[in-house]
Amino acid sequence: MQRLLNIYIGDSKEKGRGVFTSLPIKAGDVIEICPVVVIPKDEIELIDRTALYDYYFLWEEGCAAMALGYGSLYNHSYSPNVEYIMDFEDSVIIIKSLRDIASNEELTFNYNGDPFDKERIWFDPM
Repeated sequence: MQRLLNIYIGDSKEKGRGVFTSLPIKAGDVIEICPVVVIPKDEIELIDRTALYDYYFLWEEGCAAMALGYGSLYNHSYSPNVEYIMDFEDSVIIIKSLRDIASNEELTFNYNGDPFDKERIWFDPM
């Protein structure tokens, strides 16, 4: 796992916990490379009945993936400042900044995968 040292978990207004940066980040910087645990498609139904339901990513071939590091703790935004890129070959999720980010700003990505996708997600975001 690889992560910028200035990334931390903090309280996010009305969202519980979130991922933040203590120092500015430049557009295009890699923030974190998260290894994933791939969940076979026949086990997803089991995960859906647990507290992990809201924390996994849909993966290739109908599987799911649980991101390690801070990967599963980034909050959703329809105006995100980071994106995630799935690397199926290396079984990692790469978190990369979309724009310059100020210190102490929360890092968010669009749960739809595409930073510009405004389609409704499975819950009402705050």
